[in-house]
Amino acid sequence: MSNPAPRMYGTERQLQIYLAGMQGQRPTTPMTYEVLEEQARQKVSPEAFGYVAGGAGGEETMRANRAAFERWQIIPRMLRNVGERDLGVQVLGASLPAPVMLAPIGVQSIVHADAEVAVARAAAALGVPFILSTASSKTMEEVAQAADAAGKTTRWYQLYWGRDPELTASFLARAERAGYGAIVVTLDTPLLSWRERDIALAYLPFLLGEGIANYLSDPVFRASLPQPPEQNPQAAIMRFVQVFSNPTLTWDDLKFLREHTSLPILLKGILHPDDARHALDAGANGIIVSNHGGRQVDGAIPALDALPGVVEVVQGGVLVLFDSGIRCGADIFRAVALGAQAVLLGRPYMWGLALGGEAGVRDVLLNTLADLDLTLALSGYTSCAQLTPAVLRHVGQ
Repeated sequence: MSNPAPRMYGTERQLQIYLAGMQGQRPTTPMTYEVLEEQARQKVSPEAFGYVAGGAGGEETMRANRAAFERWQIIPRMLRNVGERDLGVQVLGASLPAPVMLAPIGVQSIVHADAEVAVARAAAALGVPFILSTASSKTMEEVAQAADAAGKTTRWYQLYWGRDPELTASFLARAERAGYGAIVVTLDTPLLSWRERDIALAYLPFLLGEGIANYLSDPVFRASLPQPPEQNPQAAIMRFVQVFSNPTLTWDDLKFLREHTSLPILLKGILHPDDARHALDAGANGIIVSNHGGRQVDGAIPALDALPGVVEVVQGGVLVLFDSGIRCGADIFRAVALGAQAVLLGRPYMWGLALGGEAGVRDVLLNTLADLDLTLALSGYTSCAQLTPAVLRHVGQ
C-alpha cells in the first residue's frame, strides 16, 4: 500500500524552497548531511549523539562505507527526454513511490520525545515505507496506529532475535496483528560490538529503560518478571539484558521463525556470497546487504562493495535491499544501479527527527527524494528500472 505521490520530486521541491525564499524564508532543516549532523549534535545530549553517530571500534567501517560510494562514478547521458520521470518500484508486491525505505533504528526517544511515532507519521504521509526496530521507544501497536492515522504505507517489523523463543514468537504474532507486512531479521547483532564512543561515556540507553517498550508491553516478557515493570523497573531492565541477544543461533534455527509467522522474512546483515546462498536455501524472501552502518565489526567490508557479489548469487530470485552509508540521491542511484531494488535510509532521518520531530523527518525525506529525482534525470534516465552497472564507472582504490 502507498499514497499517491508526486513524480517530479526535484523540481517541485526546488520551486517550493525558492518561492519561500522570496518571502524571506529559508529551509529550517539543513540540506547537507554534515550540517544536519552537526546541528543535531548541538541539540541532543553528548550520550545520545554518540550513540547514533558512532560505530564499532575506531569507526573504520563507517569511513569505508562512505569511501566505497566515491569509487563508483555516474556517467551522465545527454538528450534523452527526461521531462517525465517515475521513481516508483515494486517491493514484495507493494508499489513504493521511490526505492527508499526508512531503516530500523532503535531508542529514538533519546533524540526526540515523539520518537518512532513522529517518524511513522512523516513516512506514512509521504507513502514512504518504514521498518520498526524491536528496540523502539514506542510499542509496535502505538506506532502502527500513528502510521495508519497519517496515511497508508508499507511497514515492516525488524526482529532482534533473542534468547527466549516464546518471547520471539509473541513479537512475531504482535507484528502480524498490528499490520506489519514483513519481518526483517537482523543477523549481525548476536552481541553488541565494542563501541568506543558509548563506552567512553559509560552509556547504554537500554539500562536507563530507553528502547524497551516492546518488551515491557509484551505479555510473555511481563510473565517472566518477579514483579510488574511499573513496580520494579530495574528487574525488567535486567531481564531485557538477559534475553535481548542470542549468540548461539545458526542457519537451522530459521525454521523456528517460519513456523511462527506467515509474513515474508528478510535477512539483514548479509555481506558474503555464501551467506546469500544460505539465505536462499533457508527460503528467505529477501536479503538486506548491510554492515549495520559500521556499528558491529570495525574493519568490515564496505556494504556497497559486498552488494554486487550478493546480487550475482541471488540472480533476481529474491528481493535484495541495501543498507549502510546512504546519505544522498547519488548514493541511492549507485546502489540501485549495482542491483539493489531499494535502499534503507538511516542516520539522516534520525538527525531530522532530532532537529524538528515529524517535520524534520519529512524534510529529510523530501530533500532526499528530490535529490534522487534530479540525479536520475540529469544522468539521462527516467526510471529506476533503467539503472544497471553500465551507468557507472569504477575507479581504483
